[in-house]
Amino acid sequence: MDKNLIQRLISGVVYGLIIVLCTTTLGQNLLGPLIPKLRQEHLYFGLIAFILLASVWECLRILKITTGWQRALVLPLSLGVFYIFSKRYFEQSFPSTVNFSELMALFLILIACLTLFFFKKELSNNSGKLVFTILYTALPLGFALGLVNTENQGFSWEAFWLFALIWSSDSFAYFTGKLFGKHKMAPTISPKKTWEGFAGGVLLTLILAYFIESSLPQLRGNWIVVGLLVSVFAPLGDLVESQLKRNFNVKDSGFLIPGHGGVLDRLDSFMICAPIVYLYFLLTHLS
Repeated sequence: MDKNLIQRLISGVVYGLIIVLCTTTLGQNLLGPLIPKLRQEHLYFGLIAFILLASVWECLRILKITTGWQRALVLPLSLGVFYIFSKRYFEQSFPSTVNFSELMALFLILIACLTLFFFKKELSNNSGKLVFTILYTALPLGFALGLVNTENQGFSWEAFWLFALIWSSDSFAYFTGKLFGKHKMAPTISPKKTWEGFAGGVLLTLILAYFIESSLPQLRGNWIVVGLLVSVFAPLGDLVESQLKRNFNVKDSGFLIPGHGGVLDRLDSFMICAPIVYLYFLLTHLS
C-alpha cells in the first residue's frame, strides 16, 4: 500500500478522534476519571483555542509576515478577540438579543473573504495582512464557541454534527465529482471542483441532515436548514482558503496534519460555516 495513503489514513483517524473527543461527551466520559474536575466544555474550548493558535501561525506562514510590529501584535490581538468570546462561553449563557457588534463581526468576516478575491492589493502590506489574519481566524473561531450549549451543566453536540455535515459535504462532493464531474466550478481557484460534485454534496448532505433532524430533536435549530447552509458555505470556505494560498503561491497552509497539510487545509470550511450556523441558531433562538 502507498506510504502516503497510510500516512493520510492514520493522521485522518487521529484528527477525527480528537474532534469526537472534544465535541461530544465521550471526552469527559473517558478522561473524567483521570481528571475529576475536567468538563466537556473545557475540552471543546481547548480544541478551538488550539485551532486558533495553529491558524494564526499558518496565516503568518502563508502571508509571509516575517518582520515588523504587525508580526509581534498578530497573536496578542487574535487572542484578545478570542477572549471576548470566551468570557460569554464560560458564563454559559446564550444571547437574548441580536448584538450589533456580532453582526459587525460577521460583516467583517465577509469583507475579509471578499478582499482575497477583489482587493488583493490590500494584502500587499503587513498592516493589511494583520487585519486579515484576525478577521479570518479569531472572529470565526470565537463564533464557534457559541455553537454548543453548556447551560444546566450539560453539553450539546451541535459542533460535532456540524463537523459531520462538513465532512459529508466534502466527501460526497469529491466522490460525485470524481464519478460524474464535467463542468468546472472555479477552474482557476480549485480546478478539481465541479458543479456535479457540488450538487452531489448538497443532495447527500441534506439526506444526512434529515436523519439528524428526525433522530435528535434535542439539538438547536432545524438541521435540514443547517445541512443546506453547510452544503452552500462549506465549498465556499474551501474556495476562500484556496484563493488565499493561490494569492501567495503556497501549496499547503502547513504540515501539522501529515498527508493532509495544515489545520486551515482541513478546517477551511468550518471557518466559514461556524459563524453562519451560529447566526442561524441565534435567529432561531430569538424567533
